[in-house]
Formats: sequence, C-alpha cells, structure tokens
Amino acid sequence: MTTIEVKVPSPGESITQVQLAAWLVKDGDYVETDQELAEIDSDKATLAIAAPAAGKCTLMAAAGDSLPVGAVICMIDTEAIATDKAGKAPEPEALKESPTEKETAVRPTEETDRKIPVTPLAKSMLSASGIDQEQAIDWLKKTRISSRDVQALLNQRETAVSGSSSPSAAFSREVEHKKMSSLRIKLSERLVAVKNQTAMLTTFNEVDMSKLLEIKNNYQEKFRETHGVSVGLMSFFTKAVSIALREFPMVNARIEGDEFILPGYVDMGIAVSAPKGLVVPVIRNAESLSLARIEATIKELAGKARNNKISLEEMTGGTFTITNGGVFGSMMSTPVLNPPQSAILGMHAIMDRPVARDGQVVIRPMMYLALSYDHRVIDGKESVSFLVKVKELIEDPVSMLVEGKDPISVLLGLQ
Repeated sequence: MTTIEVKVPSPGESITQVQLAAWLVKDGDYVETDQELAEIDSDKATLAIAAPAAGKCTLMAAAGDSLPVGAVICMIDTEAIATDKAGKAPEPEALKESPTEKETAVRPTEETDRKIPVTPLAKSMLSASGIDQEQAIDWLKKTRISSRDVQALLNQRETAVSGSSSPSAAFSREVEHKKMSSLRIKLSERLVAVKNQTAMLTTFNEVDMSKLLEIKNNYQEKFRETHGVSVGLMSFFTKAVSIALREFPMVNARIEGDEFILPGYVDMGIAVSAPKGLVVPVIRNAESLSLARIEATIKELAGKARNNKISLEEMTGGTFTITNGGVFGSMMSTPVLNPPQSAILGMHAIMDRPVARDGQVVIRPMMYLALSYDHRVIDGKESVSFLVKVKELIEDPVSMLVEGKDPISVLLGLQ
C-alpha cells in the first residue's frame, strides 16, 4: 500500500498554529487529485487544503482541532480504487451516473424515519451518557402519549393564541456553546489593541449623492457593455479617496518606531463581508487605475473573499481602508482602524433627506461619511480637510478627471 501524508501548509510568515475549521470529505471517502479536503482557519484567513493525489482518504484530525503547521491531517491510499455503495469497483463511466432507483427510494424513507428533532443540549447529554441517538429516537416512537402530554399541548396552544410568538420558545432554556475560530480570536485581539494603542477619533460629514447617482444610472448600461462590469459607488469613492490622499499624504501614513512612513502610492483596502467574518482585500496602486479597472478588481477580490479563496498576499500591505456599512442599512457608525493604517473611511446608507439649497428646502439622496483616524499621525484640521475634499469630489464627479481641480480653471489655464 502506498500512502501520502497530507500536512497543514504554512498560511504565511509568523503563523505557526491553525484550526481545522471543517472537513469537506468523510473518513474512507475516495478523493480525486486537487479535490478540496478541508478548510483551515489561520489568524488572517480561511484556506482550503487540496488532495495531492487520488485515493482513499483516512482522517487523522477532527474539525475544531488546533494544529501546528506541518501536522498530518489525513492519509491518502493511492492504490485504492473508487467503489460503489455495494463495495464493488464500478466501470469508469459509472462514476458519473446518477443513483439507482433503489438508492433513491431508500433516502426518503430514512429522512421520514428521522423527523424527530434532537436539540444540541440533548445530543450532548446522549453523547455523555453513551446512549445512541437512534436508540433514543426509537424509544420515543414507542412511548405512549399520556393525559399529561395532551394537557401540556393544550397549554402551549392557549399560550400561542394569547399572543406568544412561539410556544416552544417560551419554555426554552437551552444555551449553545460555539467555539471561536482562529480568525475571530485574532480579530478580537486586534480590535482591542486598536482601542488601547491608538488615539482614535472620528470626524463626520455628509455628501449629496445626486450627481453621482445620475451619472451611474445614465451610463450604467453603456459602461457594462464597454467594460464587462457594472459601475458601483465603491469605485467612485476609491478614486476620490486616492485623489484626496495625494493632497493630504499624512492620512495615508503610518507609524513605525519613531518615524512616520509616507507611501508614495495608494494600496486601497476594501472591507468585504465573508462567511468567516470581515476581510479586507487590497487594490494595489489604486491611484493609477481607471474606474473600470478598479471595479473589475473589486469584483474579483470580493468574489474570492466570499468563497474563502483569497490569499494572504491579497489582504496585506494596505495603506488606507474603505468600509461600506450602508449595504447592511447602517445610517452612521464609527469604523475601527485597520492597523498599521492610520485612517479608515466609512460609507453609509443613502437616505432621502430634506436639505437647504439656494434658500429652498429640497429632498436629496444624502449619505453620511465617517473618517476614523489616529490622532498621533493626523491632526484634526488635516482629517476634516481630507473628508471635505472627498465630499467635494463625490458631489462633483467630473472634477475627478482633473485630479480634483476646477475643470473650468483647467480649461482656461488658471490651474
């Protein structure tokens, strides 16, 4: 028998421990080459481990285990062959065939026999006492319904009629214990560290989205036909922030020891909600990219993040971050810094609000902006001026074509 060890790979420099988040195969399964076997959580991301060869898989660790880099998580017997449910080696083409009528007929019966739900607490008690779950279900099926059971059912119905939202919820005393992932533990530590190690403040402003939404709506179809992607608000804000950072470079800076580091470029972090938590993919040299290229890059990185396919390299080295709580309905918030960066811009939901324009009260689509910054690096005047600059660029998107300058002044050679 020839076996191959599948080990925990190194997710990145300085990471020595990971958590086995989930198995994607079962013990004894036959796996194909490059088939994903498991997902591991590191301090920074969730990564998939693929099979280096085809064969029968023997699991050597359980989901939830903390493992050092290099630990063996499973063995693959490369001399094994794929077998069907009867234990016979199928014909090559049979591997792609649908289940037989006999197999499909059995499945509904099995599901029907297991309609009795078992709570997490009950499962834990059964496991601790050594009682098989199926044995408990069979016993419940044979138990007689007493008058006390009927009376309890009647009491629940009366409670429901009297206004209780859920009869069963009114009597629930269950508590679920859910282990934190390595990513969530690290995130918790970083959030506390930001509060303790930075002088974080937040300044606010509001922006009239009328012109930007008009451009977006009028040119959306043409933009999609030309570039193959839809134009979104995030690409406009990325462009506006990149321009504003050139004018206020300290907002793009960070502290290292007793020095300020001021990058001559903008690596823009875009916060994305992923299944395992919030991740921040980075758009390299955002200041040099067109709106179409920014939009395509955001789409690519966000897709990887949501499918847990993003690499550590794609999430490191950002100089500034934008987060959009508005997609979840947030009207205003104070975003938390993403260290070692010194500032983060928070976008929020667009709401129709009454505003004063030329002495008249009008209804306009307005968005609150929030800039959280490290006061050790950025002064109050600089932070407010930066946010006002972003506001001006968003309210007059055409000015982005001339790097934030007045288009008429540029035309007349005044700037």
